[in-house]
Amino acid sequence: MASIVRCLRATRPCAISALAKAPVCRVPAARAFSVTASNEIRKYTKEHEWIDLAADMKTGVIGISEYAAKALGDVVFVELPEEGKKVQAGDAIGAVESVKSAADINAPISCKITQVNLVLEEKPGTINQVPEDDSHGGGWIAKVQVDAEGVKDLEKLMDIQAYEEFTAAEEAH
Repeated sequence: MASIVRCLRATRPCAISALAKAPVCRVPAARAFSVTASNEIRKYTKEHEWIDLAADMKTGVIGISEYAAKALGDVVFVELPEEGKKVQAGDAIGAVESVKSAADINAPISCKITQVNLVLEEKPGTINQVPEDDSHGGGWIAKVQVDAEGVKDLEKLMDIQAYEEFTAAEEAH
């Protein structure tokens, strides 16, 4: 700002005094872009799955955590769940195979699978790149429909802070 004032003085010394006398018009600040608040609730399991539950508590997205993706190494195959399948919390809904090992993907809560991420069939490595991204090109596993039992199951899961403490303790052992 100081450099602008110096430039005005150098080119038109009277411009400063004119600005000082001009009435100040206050316009409320407006953003040039729209931001949608994140109303999703993200919770984690001790088996390293996550679920984003929408604010309406009726729909969600399931995936594996970044911690799990790093531990697995390069993912080479993802077995996706069956659309339309109803599952209970802890049920195996799919599997992830990497160059190091293989692991089941478990349902974090009781739910019904409504959509699977078909991108992972062709590009399983997407899980390594963006494991906790639930956008179109992300590494999410399935979109789900949640009922009252699933919402109740959510209470047993960890928030991000508890999950980070859990994984830190796991690494220490």
